[in-house]
Amino acid sequence: MTSLLILLQATSNMALAYLGAALGAGLATFGAGLGIGKIGQGAMEGMARQPEAGGDIRTSMIIAAALVEGVALLSVVLCLLVVFTK
Repeated sequence: MTSLLILLQATSNMALAYLGAALGAGLATFGAGLGIGKIGQGAMEGMARQPEAGGDIRTSMIIAAALVEGVALLSVVLCLLVVFTK
């Protein structure tokens, strides 16, 4: 993160900083969507193979999806901090 801030401070054109922040936020949300989709896919396949383990699989899926969403939210907040700190 510090290298990103140093790079942004070195650029005199703030349009590049805004573009980078927007791309970072977009990629973070896109990656989180893909990750949560893969988690759901794996959980549905697991519950289809072993219906008796559905409760445990569902609990693990919800915890993993919450962690992925938390990381995505953190990265979007960091991108917004880049935009609003200058």
